[in-house]
Amino acid sequence: MDAVAPSATTRTGPPPYGLIRHLRTRLWSVGALAIASLLAIPLLAIFYLALSPSDDIWSHLVSTVLGHYVRTTALLMLGVGVGTLVIGAGTAWLVTMYRFPGRRLFEWALLLPLAVPAYVIAYVYTDLLEYAGPVQGLVRDVFGWSRPQDYWFPEIRSLGGAISMMTLVLYPYVYLLGRASLTEQSVCVLEVSRTLGSGPWATAMRVALPLARPALVVGVSLALMEALNDFGTVNYFAVATFTAGIYDVWLNMNSTAGAAQLAVVLLMFVLVLIAAERLARRGQRYHHTTSRYRALPNRRLRGFKGWLATLACLAPVCLGFLVPAGMLAIYSASDPGAVANPDFLSYAFNSIGLATVAAVLALALGIVLAYGMRLDGGRVLKAAARFAGAGYAVPGAVLAVGVMIPLTGLDNAIDGFLRRTIGISTGLLLSGTVAAVIFGYVIRFLALTLGTMESALAKITPAIDGASRTLGAGPGRTLKAVHLPMLRGSLLTAGLLVFVDCMKELPMTMLLRPFNFETLATYVHQLASDELLEQAAPGALAIVLAGIVPVILLSSAIRRARPGQSPTRR
Repeated sequence: MDAVAPSATTRTGPPPYGLIRHLRTRLWSVGALAIASLLAIPLLAIFYLALSPSDDIWSHLVSTVLGHYVRTTALLMLGVGVGTLVIGAGTAWLVTMYRFPGRRLFEWALLLPLAVPAYVIAYVYTDLLEYAGPVQGLVRDVFGWSRPQDYWFPEIRSLGGAISMMTLVLYPYVYLLGRASLTEQSVCVLEVSRTLGSGPWATAMRVALPLARPALVVGVSLALMEALNDFGTVNYFAVATFTAGIYDVWLNMNSTAGAAQLAVVLLMFVLVLIAAERLARRGQRYHHTTSRYRALPNRRLRGFKGWLATLACLAPVCLGFLVPAGMLAIYSASDPGAVANPDFLSYAFNSIGLATVAAVLALALGIVLAYGMRLDGGRVLKAAARFAGAGYAVPGAVLAVGVMIPLTGLDNAIDGFLRRTIGISTGLLLSGTVAAVIFGYVIRFLALTLGTMESALAKITPAIDGASRTLGAGPGRTLKAVHLPMLRGSLLTAGLLVFVDCMKELPMTMLLRPFNFETLATYVHQLASDELLEQAAPGALAIVLAGIVPVILLSSAIRRARPGQSPTRR
């Protein structure tokens, strides 16, 4: 039999390496798109719920309080944004670039307010600063005043008070991401600025902070989204924000559809904010163009300047952590029976377990999505990933409804199928379980890991990916062997942010938790809402203590993560 010559379309050997590499990249992108689509289902469920009839709620809101909601929310965002940026970026620059008394202590102490729930600090400062509190009482005793008309004192239960409380506990978002970015910067770029005649201030304004801009913007955005989601503080201070309006429409007007519609408007607030920032950057990118990494110079501040830097770092630590934690300790000591509550260990175990699992899952998914966007660069994947990460902008209680809709539908579908096939009823497998709580946490806090990973990867020049590909490494191996070791500080930053926020999460936990399942946050809120602050204090302190050890470990890891940085350097 004559041999048949192979046709032009016959492949006789292994596929070209370029084709394999392309398929691997596409597979990664498709997987990232599938994950983003799955995580976006609860958000889409909210939009679906928002399309339901709302019984003319909107006409009532427009004619009465909607304008006030918009104005108050905008002022809250402006105040918290400016406050967290000034405190977070300023302290990050000081502790990273200078040496002054207490700097090593402030490296981790500036993170401590991150572990304090905003509504708890609001309770503490209201107790301290209200008319019948010890501060105003001392003022009246010292100056001999007896009536409120005799003197002026800032009103804590106000918009300014809410901005102050949120700024004190939210600035660590900016500090943490800003310090991680500054620590990873190349000293060579800073030295070039100095040789061109720029002083320390000019170098910070023109070089270091612009390089850290993506991380700082992410930090401010996270703080603003957290402020928009806050309900306990604004409700206690009677500040009418969009979030307070959502709860009022849902709980008092009994309109879930109206609440979902307000939530969609609030989501538009945040999406416009993010889009405006990206438009302002106009496609600019910030990469390190040198591989020379040495220890940062840490210029010593002497005399008055050194103590001024110490005071600048000490003030937010005292106001955001030491004062509220000290008062909580005093309240706890006044009620020893609450400290000995045997349920404490169970509540702490529940909180830590949920927070750990959710942090690991959110970090892994954030890495996959951020790296998928880096590889793909397409608009569809970017839009899907950022929409999936927008859950941070939706109030926790409303997002919990979005989580319950698909989970309940899936439970009913499984139960119906098994009933028809084998005659067994499974009941609710997902909704009303710990799995629902974890899923809700991941949706809620995905923006933390996604934003952190995206800003961290943006600082790595694409030339590194090209060099890895020429050495035969695929996308997965490049991520594991090249990118992740370079981003250890950012990885730990993102994981800690999710862990601490899960420890404090309240509305979603209350709605999604199993029956008789308590966490420290739900326990504290139940007591604090009844103004039993002395009894709530031990639980609040437990939440704070749970965040202290990770904060210290994270600060140390960020310092060691910089190439060329000696762990013993002072």
